[in-house]
Amino acid sequence: MSVEMTFDRTHLLEELLEIGIALTSERDLYALLDRILENARRFTRAEAGTLFLREGDHLRYAVVQNDPLEGKFGKREVQRRLQAEPLPLSEPSLAGHVALTGEIINVTDAYAIGVEATATLNRRVDETLDYGTRSVFVVPLQDLGGNIIGVLELINSLDENHVIVPFDPDYEKLVRALASQAAVAIRNARLEDRSFKDGLTDLYNRRYFALRIDEEAKRSARFGHPLSLVFIDLDHFKKLNEAEGRAAGDDTLKETARVLLKHSRSFTIIARREGDDFCAILANTPKAGAVAYAQRIRGAIEAHAFGHGPVTASFGVASLPADAAAAEDLIAAADRALNEAKLAGRNRIATL
Repeated sequence: MSVEMTFDRTHLLEELLEIGIALTSERDLYALLDRILENARRFTRAEAGTLFLREGDHLRYAVVQNDPLEGKFGKREVQRRLQAEPLPLSEPSLAGHVALTGEIINVTDAYAIGVEATATLNRRVDETLDYGTRSVFVVPLQDLGGNIIGVLELINSLDENHVIVPFDPDYEKLVRALASQAAVAIRNARLEDRSFKDGLTDLYNRRYFALRIDEEAKRSARFGHPLSLVFIDLDHFKKLNEAEGRAAGDDTLKETARVLLKHSRSFTIIARREGDDFCAILANTPKAGAVAYAQRIRGAIEAHAFGHGPVTASFGVASLPADAAAAEDLIAAADRALNEAKLAGRNRIATL
């Protein structure tokens, strides 16, 4: 074994220990999965990788990293294009094959395989984004019960001259260890979801909101990144409840939640505080970006065909460090802005 490989393995073991510690405190599932994929790529010299989560008969692109495509289109655009279309397990693909069988796949040239009908490269991404997949290493994510809950896929191992080479089989155990860490992170997040989700809308609840806004405010102060908070209140919701009944009100709240999720990015934290009060936590977003987001959501709610008649909403926007210095002050600022929107006639956005 080379000195370089021994060095890499030592550092990977240290990183695995740090990730294990983070699993007990980090509530941001995607931050953990992103870190796990980044390390899997670093130690296998992969220029790209995807961490899929299994959802029914589809694989969803949970975390995507691809250096050449990000250089060409930008990271957000690559994520947007891939995350918009889940990978059906009914379509032949390497990731789908691993999700269904639990096998590990390590191939030198993905275009040259196809012995089994299901273990075939799905060329849709390559053709759509003009990318060339060659060497591929795919490992299942299995929970403690042996259920396959996702897939870790690494693409195009590079040598010192940045030439695509096969993935070294000696890294299989190390990649499996990282896959196990990912499975634990997913399991913990799903267990946590049960206590942090609102029973009616399936959005995050007030308890989760309180924890996350505090964490994000501290992160904002530490790294100097902007943080924005958007409060959303349905206009005249009490009148709807009184006129149509509680069932109609519940339907409206559930539909509102679906509209919010549909028109928000996957990393935006959407919560129901109470009653018809909703909120969105926008990390790394200045006030101007939060206002643009609120404008988009306001229009989407107004245009949506709700089952019990038209619905509009009022919005209050506040940001760190522009309007506050801590989480408690940020919440108070967003509340003041929301009240201003209501006093000004509703169905509008207000800022301080």
